[in-house]
Amino acid sequence: MIDAFLKVRALFERVPLSLVQLAMRIGVGSVFFNAGLMKYRSWEMTLLLFRDEYQVPVLEPALAARMAMTQELTIPLLLFLGLGTRLAALPLLGMIGVIQTFVYPNAWVEHLVWGSILAFLVARGPGVFSLDHLIARRFVEPERRS
Repeated sequence: MIDAFLKVRALFERVPLSLVQLAMRIGVGSVFFNAGLMKYRSWEMTLLLFRDEYQVPVLEPALAARMAMTQELTIPLLLFLGLGTRLAALPLLGMIGVIQTFVYPNAWVEHLVWGSILAFLVARGPGVFSLDHLIARRFVEPERRS
């Protein structure tokens, strides 16, 4: 029994971390990108939601809606490509904080999952299946060797 467990564990440990990082980038990016598409496709409903249901402080509802939609449609593209991943994850973490605090305080489980993925990407980067990795190999690492 222990041998079987150890063999299965060893098999899972052979999965490259970069593959997991790629899945994380696509997964969390898709959540935000789909939310942005929904806002874009139903702009009038989006404005009503931001005016009547979402109580985002300080910002005018139309401005908050436009900012949210723009971030949700652009930042995930950076995550998908693995370009500027660590910086791209930061505004999404901020959005999660605002949404959790002012819009859906009972959705903490989903926000914790998304936030954990984004925090992992900030801490560990996008992995080798990314433009960040290619850029680092091309421009940063040769300078370190000199």
